[in-house]
Amino acid sequence: MNKKIVLFYITLALYAVFLTPLFEWDVKLKALAALIIVQVLWIGRVFPLAFSAVLLILILSFNFFTFEETLSYFGTDIIWLLFSTFIIAGAFIETGLASRISLKMLRLSKGSGKQLIFLSFVLMFVLSLFIPSNIGKGGLVTSVLDGIVKNLEKVTKVPNLAKSLFIGVAYIVAISGAFVATGASSTIYAYGMLAGVASKWSFIHWILYMGPPILLFMVLLYLLFLYCFPPESIDRKLVLGFIDRQLDKLGKISKSEIKVLCIIGLTLALWVTESIHGFSVPMIAMLGASLTILPHIGVFDWDSAKTKINWDMILFFAATLMVSKMLIETGTVKWLASTLAGAFDSFPPFMVFLFLIGCTALLRIIFVNVLGFLTVVIPIAITIGQSISAISPLVMAMAVFLTGIPGFLLITQSPVHLVSFSYGHFKERDLLHVGKYALGLWLLIVVGSVFFYWSWVI
Repeated sequence: MNKKIVLFYITLALYAVFLTPLFEWDVKLKALAALIIVQVLWIGRVFPLAFSAVLLILILSFNFFTFEETLSYFGTDIIWLLFSTFIIAGAFIETGLASRISLKMLRLSKGSGKQLIFLSFVLMFVLSLFIPSNIGKGGLVTSVLDGIVKNLEKVTKVPNLAKSLFIGVAYIVAISGAFVATGASSTIYAYGMLAGVASKWSFIHWILYMGPPILLFMVLLYLLFLYCFPPESIDRKLVLGFIDRQLDKLGKISKSEIKVLCIIGLTLALWVTESIHGFSVPMIAMLGASLTILPHIGVFDWDSAKTKINWDMILFFAATLMVSKMLIETGTVKWLASTLAGAFDSFPPFMVFLFLIGCTALLRIIFVNVLGFLTVVIPIAITIGQSISAISPLVMAMAVFLTGIPGFLLITQSPVHLVSFSYGHFKERDLLHVGKYALGLWLLIVVGSVFFYWSWVI
């Protein structure tokens, strides 16, 4: 029998037992059943994510909230932040500005293999400022890097360089998406959730807290790649020649590209100065999105702009907010957190923290959908942080967020891994080989941030 059919029948059975009037259950058990049902639908890809979100709306409306309360999550500011960033990113890619910036940055390597690896990492951080989709960033960067590698392979084999470049995409795309509050859908979700427990919170605060640990890891990962996969000597002229040919195809910078550059520059400037003018990040994003569509100022009309909006992702994103709210409102998160804290009642708080981080890292191995995973672990981390005095809810949640973002060991840990792997430049054992060291480094940086960096800046 088809696996999806089996999973569908499992969810039906769970619904019949826990969420129908046939049996009486505590609301927390009903919430856990609903959580398991939706995670099975999401992880098993039984239906498209958007349709699973529609089913979730019905489950919540019949069992936990009114229909109107459930639909109210579509009006939250974080939903409209995601909506707006899709339009801005669409303009950035559509005009060719994204490709031009990517090629110009890679050209700074001067054809050196080592510099090419490092600059490919930096490029993904730059793209995170403009593109809130990890798949979008991964697809753009891998297509350029594949052209460079194939051009080099006409003369000599460069397996180590290719491994560093493409495994680097699998790792850095997700991590760079956490560098800014608008870098990925999962980051936008975390930004909204953490705003409720932070005394001071803004676009610049996010970079202040997340930036240094992430940048430190980028440098250490680069050094790790040089050790595990020493890049071959390459013909610099071949690399530069390929990049120059691609730039020639783009031609001179267009009027539309200049417009988008100005609009994005204005949007970023307003985000950074949020504490001065008081306008929220979502509101500024909507202003930037609107400017890309206005006559004479913008670069496309509404008919073109609306094709850039991933409506399925917006439905799914709203569903993750609903799941988090359900777990909080029913007391399920508080119950799970108190159970966990109670089990470690005789242990020091840092042991509870280490256990939570370890569980997050282990569970992340089986979760392909990062956003769906974070809807469960971030609320639990916040509640545990509220129950112990040594580590604040904000710090606990930030640590869990960073731990849950990247996947280091398996190609199934994110769609970006699968995209990068599909080019055939590395094998699964290569990912596992370097991944075990990268995971260790990442966890050390997260733990170090909690006890040394965040305790100082927050």
